[in-house]
Amino acid sequence: MRAERWAAVALAGVLLLAGCDAAPAVDAPQQTAAATVGEPLAKRATHQLRLPPHGAVVDYQIGWGYRPPAGIGGVVRDVTDVPAPGMWSACYVNGFQTQPADRRTWLRKHPNLVLRDAKGKPVSDPDWPDEMLLDTSTAKKRAAIAKVVGVQVKRCAKRGFDAVELDNLNSWTRSHGRLRMSGAIDLAKRLVAVGHAAGLAVAQKNGSELGSKGRDKAGFDFAITEECVRYDECSAYTKVYSRVLDVEYDTRRWSKVCADRQRPSSTVLRDHDLRTPGQAGYVFKKCRARS
Repeated sequence: MRAERWAAVALAGVLLLAGCDAAPAVDAPQQTAAATVGEPLAKRATHQLRLPPHGAVVDYQIGWGYRPPAGIGGVVRDVTDVPAPGMWSACYVNGFQTQPADRRTWLRKHPNLVLRDAKGKPVSDPDWPDEMLLDTSTAKKRAAIAKVVGVQVKRCAKRGFDAVELDNLNSWTRSHGRLRMSGAIDLAKRLVAVGHAAGLAVAQKNGSELGSKGRDKAGFDFAITEECVRYDECSAYTKVYSRVLDVEYDTRRWSKVCADRQRPSSTVLRDHDLRTPGQAGYVFKKCRARS
């Protein structure tokens, strides 16, 4: 994830393995779409999954939820938050790395599930050194990770969210060769199964390297990207998924972003710290609808 960390992290650490909820569930809207959208029939669940409303712009609110701006058709919020009343809402879960506040919990309760270097020290994300990579190198470890992280996925459904995004899917690219794409896809498949069983649509978060594998092998239903316009990789997602949500952070490039014909229809500009309205530095913009 390229965005800065947010205030909800501390609360997430308390909740990760506690098995309790800090906020009541909120009923989510019944915006439905066939579970087979963009996917092979044999690989989809039989129930209906709630994908982002077609053509709607979705605000990225994982810093903490606030009243959606005018013209917004959905939100993405942290697992510790609650859905936006009357609006499609997705839930953020860090699926492949540990949250900063969870470090001690993972090292104490699940030390063998944290990736280690040659000296036995935890391997951290070079851009986010307070996050440790989870060890997806074996099927046994992937099953154990899915069981732990699956608690959060189920919590999203319990709170009334329509969907879940699983962050840091491409953490294998930051493992110095210790992890492989195949391990990430297998863990994703396990977590997608948990989400589908709970009635949630599941988003691929970044990971353009996967091509169609995220859909066909892991079973993702849609995609959430960060700066796909800036990195010229939007088509890697839009060719695979019928629903793609993009978040951009560079205010200097915003006019070019909106002019880019390859950008997803749901493209928003946010500040790196993902602040809320009223906080200094808060940024939110959306492109005008295409004519």
